[in-house]
Amino acid sequence: MAKPKKQPRPKAVTPKGFRDYFGQEVTQRTEMLRAIADVYHRYGFDALESSAVETVEALGKFLPDVDRPNEGVFAWQEVDENDKGDWMALRYDLTAPLARVYAQHRNDLPTPYRRYAMGPVWRNEKPGPGRYRQFYQCDADTVGTASMAADAEICAMLADTLETVGIPRGDYLIRVNNRKVLTGVLHSVFGFESEDEREHLGAIYDTAEKRDAVLRTIDKFDKVGVDGVRELLTVGRKDSSGAFIEGVGLSSEQAEPVIAFLTSRGGSTKETLDNLRKAVGESPIGADGIKELEEIASLLHAQGYGADRIVIDPSVVRGLGYYTGPVYEAELTFEIFDEKGRKRQFGSVAGGGRYDDLVKRFTGQEVPATGISIGVDRLLAALREKGRISAQAEGPVVVTVMDRDRMADYQAMVAELRNAGIRAEVYLGNPKNFGNQLKYADKRNSPIAVIEGGDEKANGIVQIKDLILGAKIAESATLEEWKERPSQFEVPRGDLVAKVREILDSQG
Repeated sequence: MAKPKKQPRPKAVTPKGFRDYFGQEVTQRTEMLRAIADVYHRYGFDALESSAVETVEALGKFLPDVDRPNEGVFAWQEVDENDKGDWMALRYDLTAPLARVYAQHRNDLPTPYRRYAMGPVWRNEKPGPGRYRQFYQCDADTVGTASMAADAEICAMLADTLETVGIPRGDYLIRVNNRKVLTGVLHSVFGFESEDEREHLGAIYDTAEKRDAVLRTIDKFDKVGVDGVRELLTVGRKDSSGAFIEGVGLSSEQAEPVIAFLTSRGGSTKETLDNLRKAVGESPIGADGIKELEEIASLLHAQGYGADRIVIDPSVVRGLGYYTGPVYEAELTFEIFDEKGRKRQFGSVAGGGRYDDLVKRFTGQEVPATGISIGVDRLLAALREKGRISAQAEGPVVVTVMDRDRMADYQAMVAELRNAGIRAEVYLGNPKNFGNQLKYADKRNSPIAVIEGGDEKANGIVQIKDLILGAKIAESATLEEWKERPSQFEVPRGDLVAKVREILDSQG
């Protein structure tokens, strides 16, 4: 009888575009989510947890990856006995599920409904450096009011949130634009003449290839500048590698309203708005968008949020197709350096806007809504890059095991430390080699090791080793300095907790 074929072992590899998160990273994310939730809660938003899985129909088609089925989501079909069934997908953001939740439960929810949500989202897109297929978002949205006060509040709350998690004023800027203004500019480019706002939006936000090409070009303004955008809108240009990039094919006259729009930002809010009025020309929807920006700026000024924190900036173009009015983006303005010493900016860590048509997909009735989404993992990475949070967390106090028959004594020590609010553990590996125990403590980044051998037990004392101070002394101290600054202390057993606390406080 032939032997059954041995199955190959599975490869222990993380799927492409995903990654694993360990101790400190998870702890820091949890702490950041808690800090953000505190700000959202202070502003009166309620928590919501919705399903990670939605029907593809409910999610809608808003991601830009149009060349593949289901546009960049992880999707599968629930097949019944007739080989038919709904297509399901992992959520790609937290906003589309909110629209479904509000439409489903609107009779039981207050209006406006203010909610925040936090959790992972998934996008079936090509991964790259720092770009993963699973990442955390942290959203806050107001559904059911068309008031620009809701948009101003979202921007103010975003500023407060960034400062709360450790990004001081001067290191971030929240930039605000309005999709209606951009629509007005496109009217000037393509000559749409309808006076009805919804007809304008329908005409402009259809799937016209040139419209998409113009939007993509506008989005490159930060990288290629005014001249680069002008070339890309018209005849094309060579990139830094020498490759020729085909232009959109607009005439010079058609390109000028776009250039005027992108360069509208002036030295003051009034100057910027005046420039935008010239850029949109006679477009009614463009004028409506400028009026909304003016109102948002006035409301923020009344609350004390100046241009050092929040600014009107026409170059902001949010990518998702469901935005219908004001859009906002939070950008970190401090510089960082890569491993080769090259200077670069960290860029955007949050974005959002008004999406008045998203709930209407379910109800048939327009329900105004606006919200913000913070990229938590990106924000954490920025704080680590600047050294504002440690890349390595402080580990627990390690109680070493000198005699495995006295495990109860060591567990009693740990219990006392934990009851005093001190993170601690007993070494549970093989205690035979004491050096391995200290290596373990070092790998855990432990601040202190506690030692109680037979002699110490008999004399009612314990040895407490300051591992942080010991490492510093070992790095640079002379023999005389080492003698003057011992890193190991002998204290009565009853003083264990007090001495550990004293050392931890001295370590800062």
